[in-house]
Amino acid sequence: MTKRERILLDGIWKGAYSAECGQPTCLADAVSAGMHEIPANVPGSLETDLEAAGILPEIFFGENVLKTYDYENVHYCYSRPFDYEPGDTDDVLVFEGIDCFADIYVDGVKIGECDNMLYGREYPLTGLSAGEHELFVHITPAAIEARKHPLAPSMSCNEFNFDSLYVRKAPHMYGWDIMPRLVSCGIWKHVWLERRPKYHIDDLFLFTQSCDENRARIKATVSTTIGNVNVHDRCYMKFTGVCGDSTFEITKPMRHNTFVFTFDVHQPKLWFPHNYGDPNVYTVTAELYVQDELCETREFTFGIRTVQLDRTSTTDKDGSGEFCFRINGRKVFAMGSNWVQVDAIHARDEQRLPEILPMLTDIGCNIVRCWGGNVYENDIFYKYCDEHGIMIWQDFSMACAMYPQDEYFQSIMRREVEAVVKRLRNHPAIILWAGDNECDCAYSWGGDRLDPNENVITRKVIPEVLRIHDFSRPYLPSSPFIDEYAHRNGGSISEDHLWGPRDYFKGSYYKNTVCHFASETGYHSCPSPESLAKYIDKDHLWPCLGDRQWLVHAATMTGEESHSYGYRIRLMWNQVETLFGKGNKTTADLDTFAKASQISQAEAKKYFIERFRLSKWRRTGIIWWNLIDGWPQISDAIVDYYYDKKIAYDYIKRSQRPFCMMFDEPENGKLNLYGVNDTRTDKLIRYTVEDDTGKVIVSGEALVKSDESTQVCAIPATDEKRYYIIRWTDGETEGINHYFANIIDIDYDYYLTLLEKLK
Repeated sequence: MTKRERILLDGIWKGAYSAECGQPTCLADAVSAGMHEIPANVPGSLETDLEAAGILPEIFFGENVLKTYDYENVHYCYSRPFDYEPGDTDDVLVFEGIDCFADIYVDGVKIGECDNMLYGREYPLTGLSAGEHELFVHITPAAIEARKHPLAPSMSCNEFNFDSLYVRKAPHMYGWDIMPRLVSCGIWKHVWLERRPKYHIDDLFLFTQSCDENRARIKATVSTTIGNVNVHDRCYMKFTGVCGDSTFEITKPMRHNTFVFTFDVHQPKLWFPHNYGDPNVYTVTAELYVQDELCETREFTFGIRTVQLDRTSTTDKDGSGEFCFRINGRKVFAMGSNWVQVDAIHARDEQRLPEILPMLTDIGCNIVRCWGGNVYENDIFYKYCDEHGIMIWQDFSMACAMYPQDEYFQSIMRREVEAVVKRLRNHPAIILWAGDNECDCAYSWGGDRLDPNENVITRKVIPEVLRIHDFSRPYLPSSPFIDEYAHRNGGSISEDHLWGPRDYFKGSYYKNTVCHFASETGYHSCPSPESLAKYIDKDHLWPCLGDRQWLVHAATMTGEESHSYGYRIRLMWNQVETLFGKGNKTTADLDTFAKASQISQAEAKKYFIERFRLSKWRRTGIIWWNLIDGWPQISDAIVDYYYDKKIAYDYIKRSQRPFCMMFDEPENGKLNLYGVNDTRTDKLIRYTVEDDTGKVIVSGEALVKSDESTQVCAIPATDEKRYYIIRWTDGETEGINHYFANIIDIDYDYYLTLLEKLK
C-alpha cells in the first residue's frame, strides 16, 4: 500500500437533539436522556435536518429564518456504525469540519474533541478490534459555550455578535448586513476513515525563493513518519514535477524525519495571474522510500512564482504613495470580487461552487478577496483559482470587532492559523495573508480612537505563526491596515474600503477618494421579481418599504426597520430616486423598481471599476462587493442566490475586459476617452463614438501600449443628459462600451433605449 485509502463516512446518520441531555457517549445514552431522534445528513446542519423532518418550515422563505433562534441552545448528537479491519497501517478518523464544540466517541470511549468550526481535525484509531463500531459525536451549543467567557470592556462588535467573540465560527453566522443570524451546528464537511501507509509523508511545502524565465530556485520542507528506522539506511525522497514540456526531478537523501532543502528548475514555466501570463501549474509527485522500498506516493500541484506588495502607509491627492502587488517582479493591476459565503448554511457550499466559480473567469476577474467574515473555502475553490490565474487575498476569519486579547484566545487563534496556513500554503494563487476585516477600523468606532497596533492577535500571534510556517507571502495585519504611522498622523490610507454615504455613486465621496487600492466597494440592487417570489410571500412582494419580509431578507435580525441593518431597503429606494428622480414611475411597481435598481447598481459599479482602471498606475486595483448572494436577499451582489444575473453582471464583464475603452468624467469642458490595455501586447485599434441618435461623434485609430492606460482623444462635454456608445476593434476582436453624461435624475424610458442598443 503506497497510497492512502479513504473510506467515506458521509450520508444519513442517526441524529438526536434537545436542550438538555447530560453527557451522552453513545446514541443509546442520548435516547434514554429524552433527546428527539431525526435523520441527520453528513455533511449537514441541525437546521437543514429539522427542515427536512418538517420541524422547521422552509428556512429561507419569508420570516422563517427567525424561527431558528429557538434552536440556538440545542445539543445535537450524530451516530453511525462503521466497519473496521486492523492492518499494518496508520489509521485516523478525519472530520473535515465540525461546527463547533464537540466530543467524539467510538463505542462510548472518547477519542477526541473539537472547539473550532474553521479547520479539520483527525483522531487516531489505535487498539480497535475488527468488526462493527459506533461513531458518536455530541455537539454542544455554541451560544451556551460562549457564556463561559466574560467579555472585557475593551471588546466590541455589533449588538448581535457578542457571543461570537470567543467562538471560532464564521463571524457572519451571528448576523451581518449580508447574512441572517443562523448560528447553526452540525458536521458540515466530509468525514472519512483514512488508512495511511505505516511509513508516510505528513507534510510538504514548496515555495519559490527566486525565479525568472531561465531559472527558479525552490525551497522544500518535508515532514515524515518513519518510526525507529535509521535514516541513513537508504531513506530518501524523490520529487518529480511536470507542467507541459517543463519537468524537474530530484532525489534527496534523508538525514532526519523532517528536513529542508533547495533545488533549481531550469527554464521554468511561471505562474501568472489572468491578463499577465499563463497560470502554469506543475503536477508534483512526491515519493517516500525507506530502505529502498517505496512506502508512500503523494501528488499535489505547485506554481512557480514570487509575490511582493509595494505599500506605503498613507497617500494623498497627488498620489504620493503606493499599494501594488508584483508577481514575478511585474506590477499587476488587480480587479475582481470580494468572496463572501456562497451559502448561509455552509454544508451546501461545495455543491454550489461548480456553478459559481466559472463566473469569475467569465467576467474577467484576476483577484478575489476571501473576506474575514467567512469560512476558509473548500479545496475546489483554491484549485480553481490556481488553474485560472485568479489571485487570492486571504483574510483570517475575524471581522468588524475588537477581539479578545487574553492567553486563551491567543492559543486558539495560534492553532487555527497554523492549521489553515499548512493546509493552504502550497497554492500559488494565494498572494496575501490578511489578519482580519476592518478590525483596525473597529478600534475607533466607539469614539475612543484606541490604537489597533496594540492588537496582540494580528500584530503578534499571526505574524509569529507565519514566520515559522509561511514567510513566502506578504502579510497585512488588517484591511484596511492602520499602521503606527497612520494612527499617529492620520491622513488617507493607501488601501481602503470605499462605502461612505452610499448616496450618489458619482458624488464627492467616490469622486475624490485618493486611495491606490480599493479592497471593498459596492452598491445595492433588487433581485428580479421572479427570484423575490421564491422567498417573499406574494402578499408581501409590493410595496417593499417597511415590509417585514423584505427587512428580514435585508438581514434585519428582528424584522424591524429600526434595528440592526434595517436601513438597507430604504437605502436602495433612495439610490433609485437619486438616479431617476423622485415621484417617477420607477417606484410605482415591483417590475419597474427592480429593473431601475439594477440599472443603478450597474452604472455605479461600472463607474467604480472604470475610474480605477483608467487611472492605472495611479490606482492599482479594485475588489468590488460582490459576486453572488449566500442566501436569498437584497444586497450588493451582482448574481442572486438562485444564480440569476443582474444587469451589473454584463456591465462589469464589459468594464473588466483585458482591453477596454472608457470615458473619464468631464474636465475643463472635455470628455477624455481612454484605452486601457491589460494585455501583454500593444494594441492598434480603430474606434468610433456615436451618440444616442447613432451619429458618429468621433472616430480614429490609436496605439495603446501593453499594460498602460492611454488617452486616445477628447470630445466636448455636454450639459445635457446623453449617452454615448463606444465601439472598437483591433482587427481580431471587437468591443463595445457606453458612457452616460450627467447621469442623475434621468428619464427611465430614455435609459431603456440604451439597454436595447447594448444588446
